[in-house]
Amino acid sequence: MNRDPGCIFCRIVAGEIPSRKAYEDDELFAFHDIAPWAPVHVLVIPKEHVASFYDVTDAHTAMLGRIMALAPRLMREHGVTGGFRTLVNTGADGRQEVPHLHVHVMGGPRPWAKG
Repeated sequence: MNRDPGCIFCRIVAGEIPSRKAYEDDELFAFHDIAPWAPVHVLVIPKEHVASFYDVTDAHTAMLGRIMALAPRLMREHGVTGGFRTLVNTGADGRQEVPHLHVHVMGGPRPWAKG
């Protein structure tokens, strides 16, 4: 599996940096954002290092589908019933802060801190 030892998200997946895990399987890892914008704010990432949405290819189609299918499951498991938001920031102009593909899944009662 492709891993970047300098990537904070790769280090979280490897257990080198602690996180509040929400889900894990062989391909995906989900954890609670340390600076949440909403009452429930989870990041879903591939364990494989993919720098951004720009780097996604046809080979990633199934993985992306699994991420999107996981989002409602995580929100239900965390008690979100009134809807949620998914967001992918891509590149510097898209406000991507960590260069590892990640999907923000945010929900809970309004008002939210941001977004």
